[in-house]
Amino acid sequence: MKILVTGANGFIGKNLVSTLKNIKTGKDRTRNIYIEDIYTYDIDSTIEDLMKYTQVCDFVFHLAGVNRPKEASEFYEGNASFTETLCSLLKEYDNHCPILISSSIQVGRDNDYGKSKKEGEDYLLNHGKTMNSKIYIYRLVNLFGKWCRPNYNSVVATWCYNIAHGLDIQISDSSVELPLCYIDDVVDEFLNALIGHPTKCVEGIYEVHPIHDITLGKLADLIQSFKESRATLMTPKMEPDSLEKKLYSTYLSYLPKDQFSYPLKMNIDQRGSFTEFLKTKEYGQVSINISKPGITKGQHWHHSKNEKFIVVSGQGLIQFRNIYSDEVIEYKVSGDKLEVIDIPTGYTHNIINTGDNDMVTIMWANEAFDPEHPDTYYEEV
Repeated sequence: MKILVTGANGFIGKNLVSTLKNIKTGKDRTRNIYIEDIYTYDIDSTIEDLMKYTQVCDFVFHLAGVNRPKEASEFYEGNASFTETLCSLLKEYDNHCPILISSSIQVGRDNDYGKSKKEGEDYLLNHGKTMNSKIYIYRLVNLFGKWCRPNYNSVVATWCYNIAHGLDIQISDSSVELPLCYIDDVVDEFLNALIGHPTKCVEGIYEVHPIHDITLGKLADLIQSFKESRATLMTPKMEPDSLEKKLYSTYLSYLPKDQFSYPLKMNIDQRGSFTEFLKTKEYGQVSINISKPGITKGQHWHHSKNEKFIVVSGQGLIQFRNIYSDEVIEYKVSGDKLEVIDIPTGYTHNIINTGDNDMVTIMWANEAFDPEHPDTYYEEV
């Protein structure tokens, strides 16, 4: 397929084109699509470019548009007139290829942006009837994701950028509900349309799922919690397809270039160190333990808390004993052979560095440490 993308340098365009390039070069093998060429058209392109592309393209992603002009007339020039030009060229070259347009839920509202988008839709629908071409009209809600310009027309992009950079955000009414759609979901649906299997809505209008509804107040709190998570170590919820997971991925893309890293509190003594890495409400916490040669750590047991240890550097010995037994169970561990050791409840346990160098152990516990309820009881193995 030869694919034309208008508005290729915009928010949707960048995400779509990068995915199409991955498919074209074989880096993305999740879809059975063969792409021969990708033609990108944007504000710095020429009418001659558009003439050349419309002669040979097999599918058009029409993403070009205007949403923040200086004059209202620019809405109609960018959203309606350009669509008319695109259709005229396709008709001139007798090109019956399908066209997908990114429209807006503001179509039908009494504003110039919505009216101009509706005119663009009408041009496409008439073109489709005249040329017997398939037309996919997607009226999109508020989109968010990486590469969206902050302080432009996306509250998510603006708040992610401002909070990540320590700037204030403005909330006029925290109770206002906002429908949001993630850019990766948009790209997935557009690829469905490319292969002829779109999600259809009513009256010939197509849609992207899922749509996430959230109030402005909750959105602000959630993005603020992402910034605070570096101090609390509390990782956001990562359920598949959840809004929180998608927002966190988006937030990270707005981090200042000199703030990708952040320090952790290392609890250091003569035995080595113990450092908490991340915590979750649902799935416990991960920590890094460093033991000096000859050092024994642990010597305790738990009622309900369970753990997994994996030595990634050095060598050592992990010992267990049921607190109602005299039998000592031993497991040799080494960074040369990565294996997970389960720490059962009711067994007092320790870990001994038997090597000549520091031993590094990754430790997972099924619950974040609570100093009010530590569930940790000293008893030597």
